[in-house]
Amino acid sequence: MTDTTQIQNGQLQVPGKPVIPFIEGDGIGKDISLPSQKVLDAAVEKAYGNSRKIIWKEVLAGEKAFRETGNYLPDETIEAFREHLIGIKGPLQTPVGEGIRSLNVALRQTLDLFVCLRPVRWFKGVPSPVRFPSLVDMHIFRENTEDIYAGIEYMTGELDAKKFRDFLVNEMGVDKIRFPESSSFGIKPVSKEGSERLIRAAIKYAIQRQLPSVTLVHKGNIMKFTEGAFKIWGYDLAENEFANHTFTWRQFENIKKEKGQMDAEKALNEAKKAGKVIVKDVITDAFLQESLLRPYDHSVIATMNLNGDYISDQLAAMVGGIGISPGANINYKNGYAIFEATHGTAPNIAGTGNANPSSLILSGVMMLEYMGWDEAAEHVYDAMEHTFAKRRVTSDLYAQMEGATLMTTSEFAEEIIKNMH
Repeated sequence: MTDTTQIQNGQLQVPGKPVIPFIEGDGIGKDISLPSQKVLDAAVEKAYGNSRKIIWKEVLAGEKAFRETGNYLPDETIEAFREHLIGIKGPLQTPVGEGIRSLNVALRQTLDLFVCLRPVRWFKGVPSPVRFPSLVDMHIFRENTEDIYAGIEYMTGELDAKKFRDFLVNEMGVDKIRFPESSSFGIKPVSKEGSERLIRAAIKYAIQRQLPSVTLVHKGNIMKFTEGAFKIWGYDLAENEFANHTFTWRQFENIKKEKGQMDAEKALNEAKKAGKVIVKDVITDAFLQESLLRPYDHSVIATMNLNGDYISDQLAAMVGGIGISPGANINYKNGYAIFEATHGTAPNIAGTGNANPSSLILSGVMMLEYMGWDEAAEHVYDAMEHTFAKRRVTSDLYAQMEGATLMTTSEFAEEIIKNMH
């Protein structure tokens, strides 16, 4: 079989020894990249012996790319991800004073990686600010190409802002701008197509993994034609495309209105017994509270870009922080996927051996699952559980744990490998 991963009829075809492009990353990227690869390689070998192996191929982006090529994001890097479909990256520093706003966003937009997937789970022994972190098991589907990522802004005092203001006031009859002369303006596009493909991916994910619910998180009570439409499109999609697999709150409310509360509750309970995914919606601010008080009520979360940014970091904090939270950017239609550390470059600790590689390791585990190499992924999960339970951790967690053993980045990775039973 070829060493290039392909997608055929919507299904990934992963060879036994696929080439995986990787970006080392800036700051602590150099510290965590190699140890993470060693952990993943050990898990693959333990699961499959010599029949499967990852062939790592470094590609350039960020400061290292600029030093070697004069370009922060060379075309060769994009082409490598296009050719091999699946890749992984360390954290990248956004260039200061350059035309590109964010290297991470540029990669997502260029490859149309419309899903930002952030699973959130707790590992026993990891410090948490919530009382029962074991109840936290959520999967965030954050829309990755619209909303503020496609935002259009006009700065007050500039000609474009004046033109836009005059258009709103004179052409559209807008009279709600309280201080028009000093206002800046922002526009956020939210499309039906973009919302549907995100929600469709979330529902399919829930069905495939037999997860109980999909929650549409939005601020549609205020932004009725963007975030409110997101909710409506989500319910329409669930009821039309996934009628045999889902039951929606909108259906519950319609039954309640027509037949009463008891019939609605009966329909809901029957749907749960049949293993259907319950599709519901929650206003963003209410969700941020509910996720703390009743995390067990939510499994898969589908939301827009800005909401997803807030939600991802709050949920990560509930299970130990973004230092141990993985992430992926995926296009489920063409198969493109880049898995990434979710934290920053932390240049202040680069080269000290204090960096925690867990986020990148767990992003690699997500990559293994995406490839269908679930046995290798489970080896890493199990080994990390053992490692955290033994309180053998890097400096970020060591400061929060009594009786812990302090380990360097590479020592921590070796400890995980040792704990692969």
